[in-house]
Amino acid sequence: MSTPYPFTAVVGQDDLRLALLLNAVSPRVGGVLVRGEKGTAKSTAVRALAALMPETEVVPGCRFSCDPAAPDPSCPDGPHESRPGVRRPTALVELPVGASEDRLVGALDIERALAEGVKAFEPGLLADAHRGILYVDEVNLLNDHLVDLLLDAAAMGASYVEREGVSVRHAARFLLVGTMNPEEGELRPQLLDRFGLTVEVKASREPDQRVEVVRRRLAYDDAPEEFAARWAGEEAAVRQRIVEARELLPSVRLGDAALRQIAATCAAFEVDGMRADIVMARTATALAAWAGRTDVLAEDVRQAALLALPHRRRRNPFDAPGLDEDRLDETLEQFGGQDGDGDGAGNDDDGDGNGDDDGDGPGPGGGPGGRPEPDGGPPGDGDAAARPGADGAGEPQAGPGGGAGEQVPARASEPFRTKVLSVPGVGEGAAGRRSRARTERGRTTGAHRPRGALTKLHLAATVRAAAPHQRVRGRSGPGLVVRRDDLRQAVREGHESNLVLFVVDASGSMAARQRMSAVKGAVLSLLLDAYRRRDKVGLVTFRGTAAEVALPPTSSVDVAAARLESLPTGGRTPLAAGLLRAHDVLRVERLRDPARRPLVVVVTDGRATGGPEPVALAGRAARLLAAEGTACVVVDCEAGPVRLGLAGQLADELGGTAVTPAELRADSIAGVVRDVQGAGTRRAA
Repeated sequence: MSTPYPFTAVVGQDDLRLALLLNAVSPRVGGVLVRGEKGTAKSTAVRALAALMPETEVVPGCRFSCDPAAPDPSCPDGPHESRPGVRRPTALVELPVGASEDRLVGALDIERALAEGVKAFEPGLLADAHRGILYVDEVNLLNDHLVDLLLDAAAMGASYVEREGVSVRHAARFLLVGTMNPEEGELRPQLLDRFGLTVEVKASREPDQRVEVVRRRLAYDDAPEEFAARWAGEEAAVRQRIVEARELLPSVRLGDAALRQIAATCAAFEVDGMRADIVMARTATALAAWAGRTDVLAEDVRQAALLALPHRRRRNPFDAPGLDEDRLDETLEQFGGQDGDGDGAGNDDDGDGNGDDDGDGPGPGGGPGGRPEPDGGPPGDGDAAARPGADGAGEPQAGPGGGAGEQVPARASEPFRTKVLSVPGVGEGAAGRRSRARTERGRTTGAHRPRGALTKLHLAATVRAAAPHQRVRGRSGPGLVVRRDDLRQAVREGHESNLVLFVVDASGSMAARQRMSAVKGAVLSLLLDAYRRRDKVGLVTFRGTAAEVALPPTSSVDVAAARLESLPTGGRTPLAAGLLRAHDVLRVERLRDPARRPLVVVVTDGRATGGPEPVALAGRAARLLAAEGTACVVVDCEAGPVRLGLAGQLADELGGTAVTPAELRADSIAGVVRDVQGAGTRRAA
């Protein structure tokens, strides 16, 4: 076993280390989600924590790490006799992104269960992690159903495995740590909320600190054991402090004043539900125990808020986590009365009638009856009047590819919920929520012989396969004689995620400020829909004389939204170049991820200008996409009293469907867009 990097040797990253240590003191805090750019010691710190944790005492031979002092009464390896336990290092279990459901929760031997009535259970990673640490690197890339299973187990402290009426339950209490790079995609807000704490990490910009990081890493790589030995004293001291804090934790008093501050803070920042209040209370208590105190102070509540609230304030995937610390301090001060003294919330000792006790009249935030907006909103959000072009006006500017007449980027209009655009047919791509697909989860549509390990038994098909052979097999009792060849795998149909490639016309014909704002609003709405349906997204734009890939396919829709927001407009309309660039992007993506089916969304008014025969060239490019069976939809942005119908003609060439931005709205009375027509189902002329 390799020597882990010492936890105390990690340079900087104070919030990360504190959040991990608080969970080590009190696992009921609920785990840690670590967000940050690559190369910021996220994985190093998590793996180092396991070596720092005190040893765990377990029942000898128990595969589920039962505590000898209080064994799980429903343990599949139980009941356990009363005997001394054995001590072992705290387990660190890593969940790979590509793990199967059976690998996570465990698997039942269905053949033995049917033929012999035996519950033969092979534990999964949740059992291995019981009373230890479960680490999920790149948790944002984990399939949704695995994340659901993982967080359900973390919330309930138990794992349930159900297979065709056969069920097994075992305890699964662990410290859950997830790491992620936000550039690779976000977690859904409801899943973010299930992590107790979240910390943002980034590399230091201080040269001296960066030098020290490199110096220590090189020393560790050259001689791991020697390097670890130099930090053994610090490691032992922190390990002992964790033990002492755990022992002190039950004695820590969370007074009414601290509880009022917690409740007021959660209300002031408008977090949903009550989980934030509970997590803050547990975190503040753990902070007091870590500091060696038996009373929770205002400083503990403040630190707990900074760790427990930022990720719970996200309202949509384009909001960055964050917390206005000035507003936090004002709230804590306003509700900071002592226990039992009658002071605190609602008092008005200065007599000005506003309850702030400061004598100046205005409420929290310094403005008359108002308060500052919290930070953490979308990038660039702020005083619209202070930005060029924010009010719909804007002076023409020159820029690459745009030439004269390029406009300052227009702001997107308010997004809306869109109707479903889906790829026709049945795919086999990654699990998601857009198009029909054969998946591990969903409704059962048929059965076949298993090609590998049996994961989902089709009971009726298995019985039908075994029934004709019962006499030959010598069946004499009520039980069914089942052989491996009789087993049938259930074929299930659910939904997959797709690659949604936006091809956006940014030419002069689309450059009217109000019009481009509406266009960006429609694309932003489709990006939100792609986020909810777990799609990958890409962005191709065309204007002037060429097309460019503004965003290669990615799972990070917030990056796509940022690129869209800064999209300039102006110049001619090289429609053919945009379609050909989309074709190139799809060709590369088919090699990288052949199972993920694409959906191309072309946002244009259909005009094509520039170069010889631009309309004919655009038609040939469109037919090239259609010939490969690419599902396409054209968002028709043509406006004005005279409509040429060019976007509809382009949709015909693509073998797809044309819709207006108004028809995209979920509440529109226009025809519901369910399936984008494929190349073989072109619209009638």
